[in-house]
Amino acid sequence: MDQEDKTKLAEMIMKGRKIEAIKFYREATGEGLKEAKEDVETLEREMREKYPEDFPEKKGGCAGIIVFGLISILGAGSVLI
Repeated sequence: MDQEDKTKLAEMIMKGRKIEAIKFYREATGEGLKEAKEDVETLEREMREKYPEDFPEKKGGCAGIIVFGLISILGAGSVLI
């Protein structure tokens, strides 16, 4: 990979576009899926340690949806009572 490809890969990783980064890495290096995934994840881990401020905050996952659902159910139940 040349420097331009490395920069492009780093930008994808920092923006949270890991699947796109793995695909790009595979095309650029000819690596298999497993190796590319491991290499991109290793690079992401190293970048997060070295430049944590450059990464967006991780989302809470589905917990927010579950809480919203529970509030909706409890709220609807109290209206019916």
